[in-house]
Amino acid sequence: MRASQDNPTEVLLALDRELDHEVSLVLYGRAALCLGFADAPAEFGTTQDVDGIIRLSQLPVLMEDSGFWEAQERANRILEPRGLYITHLFSEDQVFLRPQWEEHLVPVLQPETRWLRLFRPHAVDLILTKMMRGNDPQDMEDVAFLVTKSGVTLAEMEVAFQEVRMPDLHELRDAFERALPRVREILDRNGLIGS
Repeated sequence: MRASQDNPTEVLLALDRELDHEVSLVLYGRAALCLGFADAPAEFGTTQDVDGIIRLSQLPVLMEDSGFWEAQERANRILEPRGLYITHLFSEDQVFLRPQWEEHLVPVLQPETRWLRLFRPHAVDLILTKMMRGNDPQDMEDVAFLVTKSGVTLAEMEVAFQEVRMPDLHELRDAFERALPRVREILDRNGLIGS
């Protein structure tokens, strides 16, 4: 059983305690790596925030769910002295993802929560999200972890590179192009070229 000392666990349990109804949340970023993969490096648990993706199918209901937003605010106030918070909740069209990403969601079973139903994207989609800041060194370390841990192949990623949906912003397209050779190099270096 995972120790409850990692920051994403603390943040999500604080939010769960403030809720009074079920809410589905898709984690990404280091919180998804920390909680969504067995034996994740301890450093992933030091992230100070939890980021989430809001599915377009969920967006209208969640935007009207004042109870969720008030619970988030209360949780953030409780966590503030420790420098922790639940922040960036992006709609899926603001994040690099495959069109069929939602079909491949993976349940996140830790921490045990009463109201939160936690998921993470498939490793392929998590790798795509890690390309949003270009070839950022920390993000590329995370890509290497994902490749090693999941067995994602270059062949799988090449399909994802062709299909990826991304916001129509010049700087994000540039970031994707900067990250592309580095991600391919990581996949190639790990010998996971696939056929």
